[in-house]
Amino acid sequence: MKRLLGACALLSLLAGCASNDIIDPHGYDKTGTASYYGAKHQGKRTASGERFNKNSLTAAHRQLPFGTRVKVTNLSNDKSCVVRINDRGPHTRSRLIDLSHEAAARLGMLRSGTARVRVQALDD
Repeated sequence: MKRLLGACALLSLLAGCASNDIIDPHGYDKTGTASYYGAKHQGKRTASGERFNKNSLTAAHRQLPFGTRVKVTNLSNDKSCVVRINDRGPHTRSRLIDLSHEAAARLGMLRSGTARVRVQALDD
């Protein structure tokens, strides 16, 4: 009985810590740091259930709904591309979005690994 109560208490605590509140993408416009997925993630399942493809224009975001399309602009060179959110992350708190390799290439951030970006949700 003690084990059952302990397990219930632990699950309740963990559920309270997992605040992945999905937000309304309408009007979303944030500035922050972007990073990109390494090749070791190729073919692995994303949080949305699809397989990660480093050559697609996709990204991970903590709160935007899966399927949301966002315009990402590299603030240091003004290059931009549109990506679709299909995963959760980044898992580093100081980062706003994790991009696929292809998106990072289009933004000109492969060498640096990170970039200061503006992320704007698109209304389809």
